[in-house]
Amino acid sequence: GAAMMPLKNDRALLRKRMAAAFEQLQTQGEAAVDTSKLATFGFCFGGCCALELARTGAPVKAAVSFHGSLDTPNVNDAKNIKGSVLVLHGASDPLVPKEQLPAFEDEMNAAGVDWQLLSYGGAVHSFTDPHANVPGKMMYDAKTATRAFVSMHNLLDEVFKG
Repeated sequence: GAAMMPLKNDRALLRKRMAAAFEQLQTQGEAAVDTSKLATFGFCFGGCCALELARTGAPVKAAVSFHGSLDTPNVNDAKNIKGSVLVLHGASDPLVPKEQLPAFEDEMNAAGVDWQLLSYGGAVHSFTDPHANVPGKMMYDAKTATRAFVSMHNLLDEVFKG
């Protein structure tokens, strides 16, 4: 939390750091990178980061958020999104305020983004983390995790085909 909250509260700094990391990925020489086939995904705060990177207009084919927050101080920046967006959300997640869901939907619709929001009944925060064990707050859910990863893989197959 101590490392996350300053960035969550300063989205300009968060976006600057995400852009720097994204540039480093594209220009590094250790492994071959096909810059025409890039996507971003993250869990919890990383999901927020993936969405914010997409909102900068980074050339990603997809941005995927697993149990991440959906809010942004700059809703009009969704018009910069170049790829598809997939949000994988626990319907009973107490850490993502329910009002963020319709606000996110409105943001994506207003920008004409290709988006999906899958809300998994009974799932709370951290449903993909096998070590999460705080009942009612952060709990692993094997069935939901499997479904969520299948959804991500399906989207990646779709956007990277060809």
